[in-house]
Amino acid sequence: MFSAAWFAALGSILLLDLILSGDNAILIAMACKRLPDKQKLKAMIIGCMGAVIIRVLFATELLGLPYLQFIGGILLLYIAVKLLTDHGDDKAGDKQPTTLMAAVRTIIIADFIMSLDNVLSLAGVANMVPEGKWSLIICGLMISLPIVLCGAQLFLMIMKKLPGLVYVGGGILAYTAAEMMVMDRVIGVYLVEWSLIIKVVLVLMILSFG
Repeated sequence: MFSAAWFAALGSILLLDLILSGDNAILIAMACKRLPDKQKLKAMIIGCMGAVIIRVLFATELLGLPYLQFIGGILLLYIAVKLLTDHGDDKAGDKQPTTLMAAVRTIIIADFIMSLDNVLSLAGVANMVPEGKWSLIICGLMISLPIVLCGAQLFLMIMKKLPGLVYVGGGILAYTAAEMMVMDRVIGVYLVEWSLIIKVVLVLMILSFG
């Protein structure tokens, strides 16, 4: 720990966090969109911390399970539809805010699902320094927390000015779900040559439902 190799691996993890945390930030902003202003930051912090804890406890053990990414992709499609239909309720005049616990639950479940690629990449880099593996994994996950929170706050502010941007977010979630399904270690083998068509169809389908 704290050797040159350890810091080099940590730098790689920080870069991965910056690259891979964008879709997580968009999801969190969409989940908190209907909360009262004073509860938005609280939901983001609680939800992100819960997701980080779940990642540390379970993610590296679950990554090897067959069908996991395919099932996760289906669940993420459902979440994308739910977030977009909630936005549709807003436009229709149903301004009733969601509850804090409902937003936190959505953040924890969806962030964990979407973080499978993040954790896989992080664990791969951490394995380069076996003696400091767990310290790197924990540091990497903790570093991702402020990155995601800042990104979610920024996206939330932009959505206030451009409400239609929520559909871009929904499209990104649908694309991420399609990518997860195609990358599944069992079912993905049969889908990979159709990956572009699957991604386009799922994005258009989710936006149509929304």
